[in-house]
Amino acid sequence: MGLEIVWFCLIGVLWAGYFLLEGFDFGVGVLLPVLPRDERERGLMFESIGPVWDGNEVWLVVAAGATFAAFPAWYATMFSGLYIALLLILTLLIVRVVSFEWRSKRDGPRRRATWSWANTIASVGAPFLWGLALANLVHGVPLNSSHGFSGDFFDLFSAYTVVAGLAVVALFAVHGATYLTLRTVGDFRERAAAMARRLSIPALVLGVGIVAWTVAVAHDRNSRGILPTTVPAALTAIALILGVVLTRRGRSGWAFVATALGAIGFVATIFTGLYPRVLVSDPTFANSLTISNAASGHYALKVITIVAAIFTPLLLVYQGWTYYVFRKRLGGEHVATPVAALGAGRARPRD
Repeated sequence: MGLEIVWFCLIGVLWAGYFLLEGFDFGVGVLLPVLPRDERERGLMFESIGPVWDGNEVWLVVAAGATFAAFPAWYATMFSGLYIALLLILTLLIVRVVSFEWRSKRDGPRRRATWSWANTIASVGAPFLWGLALANLVHGVPLNSSHGFSGDFFDLFSAYTVVAGLAVVALFAVHGATYLTLRTVGDFRERAAAMARRLSIPALVLGVGIVAWTVAVAHDRNSRGILPTTVPAALTAIALILGVVLTRRGRSGWAFVATALGAIGFVATIFTGLYPRVLVSDPTFANSLTISNAASGHYALKVITIVAAIFTPLLLVYQGWTYYVFRKRLGGEHVATPVAALGAGRARPRD
């Protein structure tokens, strides 16, 4: 197996890691308008993902960097063909980052509500567009003989790609709900579990529907055999079915594993259906970008493989340690700001 195939698989793994980790904190943002009853519980939801969301986004940065280094032609064509969609995603991610920071800068119900809604809009919009973009890789976009994008923004929208975007939003929402059952206690945890049970059915329907549809699209548009793409699609369907069963039985830990596998399975199905191409051309299939004609030279692939072998374990250990440190469940206790705590200490009478 050549290094270009290794890097195609590694990029798929990076996207799967991004969907696994960023998926649940996007899901928490999706639930902000419907799950909490008051500002305290809304703050609890932000606190549950506060220490980890920015670390989760590292997987996206690494996936983009790996694509640029290993498949520069793929990277260039995506950023021309999906330019507006990627620009919208970047804008939504920036809004989301700002919402985390500015929501707590100053008290005031209107200000907090504004930035909470901004977080929710970004948490719905970005996953929808990610699903749309990944689905277009296998569904196909218009490419010319130089592998340049020859269509427009509206060519990215079809019934298949729109349903893919909706499926990703649904998967992330139930993934976020199961995550909250692991990070919280008391009445809020019970309501998060109930929300996970309600969301598990639409996530199952959309998730199973989109991976089954991907098998058909990969066969029709990418000349893929049915069996290779059916394997990850079937495993994804099994994971989502188990997610429904486990959420209804109150097995929150295993339910989270099942929803995580569902998110990973979507990416695995897309990449399996895409191989041996990295971007399908439609309607002129001969203009498709393949792993071989989009890859960097052997020397460049060898260098980045050595770099990845050194730094990837360090990244995994560091992120694993972060989750270990912040593993304690949250109960929504009020924590005074340093300024308030200092003022209270000065005001306390001396013995």
